Amino acid sequence: MKYLIKYFIDFIVLVCLYAFVFFRKWRAQGRDRLLVNTLMYAYLSLVLYFTMMPVIASIPFMLNHPYEPMNLVPFIDVSLGRGDFFRQVFLNIIMTLPFGFLFPLTRGKRAKFGITVFFCFLMSLGIELLQPFFDRNSDITDLITNVIGGVLGYGLYVIFKPITFWVLKCLKGR
Repeated sequence: MKYLIKYFIDFIVLVCLYAFVFFRKWRAQGRDRLLVNTLMYAYLSLVLYFTMMPVIASIPFMLNHPYEPMNLVPFIDVSLGRGDFFRQVFLNIIMTLPFGFLFPLTRGKRAKFGITVFFCFLMSLGIELLQPFFDRNSDITDLITNVIGGVLGYGLYVIFKPITFWVLKCLKGR
């Protein structure tokens, strides 16, 4: 129960941040922007949940354990036969697919492949650098597979761009 309260605090903060800061701003920009930005916010909140939460309750204890540096040997788990490597790679790719699809939508017509991949890299790097502070492992393989997921997500964005923009145009017209 005590563990769930830690998550609940983070959840309440994320909901309040959305309700009192972002929702009003995005609603004023139109239904299409509200939908895209809300989806991106919900997605990033889920990424935060699976990679670092609980955050707020962990802050006082961030320095109570040694900082374990990032493993900089790519795909070492395969060569050492550790764990469920293929599941981890698959989950990392799946985790950042939505970023590659949603990020260009938040940028409007200024969405370019390089910018999307760069921001996917920055998001993943930030997660990997912060995870040891929350007593989690950090790995270069995660960074590589997260960027691959972002690239594949951008590919889906390109494929579904006409349909997506048609739906957003219909929302805007309402």
